[in-house]
Amino acid sequence: MKVLILGAGELASSTAHRLFRAGFDVAMTEVSEPLAVRRAVSFCSAVWDGETVVEDVRGRLWELFRTLPASLDHVAVFVDPEATLVATWRPDVLVDARLLKRPGGSSVEQAPLVISLGPGAECGREAHVVIETNRGHDLGRLIEAGSAAPDTGLPGLIGGHAAERILRAPVAGQVRGARAIGDLVRAGDLVAWVGDQPVRTRIAGVLRGLLRDGVVATPNLKLADVDPRGETRACFTLSDKSRTISGTVLEAIMRRFRLVGR
Repeated sequence: MKVLILGAGELASSTAHRLFRAGFDVAMTEVSEPLAVRRAVSFCSAVWDGETVVEDVRGRLWELFRTLPASLDHVAVFVDPEATLVATWRPDVLVDARLLKRPGGSSVEQAPLVISLGPGAECGREAHVVIETNRGHDLGRLIEAGSAAPDTGLPGLIGGHAAERILRAPVAGQVRGARAIGDLVRAGDLVAWVGDQPVRTRIAGVLRGLLRDGVVATPNLKLADVDPRGETRACFTLSDKSRTISGTVLEAIMRRFRLVGR
């Protein structure tokens, strides 16, 4: 069974990781300059490096003109912002994990099963099922009618911190990191530059994510993520949120195709 995932950031990559380990053939699409902050656990890193590994699962960059083999021993990553693979590869399952947070990103006509993560998509129109991505009691809920909760615009609470743990670009410009993912930082430490503007963390913790050097940021773009819990291992492993969501994607596929369950 073939699964195509739109996007290759953390939530998309956690989904790809789980489905690949469950035996599915998995391909992913990305833009030419990915904006994943948690790139240490995102298959989009293959866009820059050719290959990457997320928790022992290898991802490899493919050219669009190449035909995928009948069976994959890795996650295939394509630079395909227009998602032309939907028509050429004809997946059994399409997962829209781009978190566009608006309607119109996908359509139920694109595959036998279309799953959308987070707000924006409506069941029966953009997707057959939607999965809740908002932290809280309903995180990972499989929605079969209606939509996910509206986007709050606020990051989830981690270690007693929410908005202050996210660093954003103060201006437009090219990103240059001053620290590396996995570094412990103190409040006020310089984390990166955007153009000639310094970006400093407001809280202490571990630098869990940071945009790649050379990415051109727009004002207020999410630039970095500081985890106040200070666990370095968390920078290089998939999060509890992403694992919860990927498990629901697997549940949705198993139910739809009557592989197991009731």
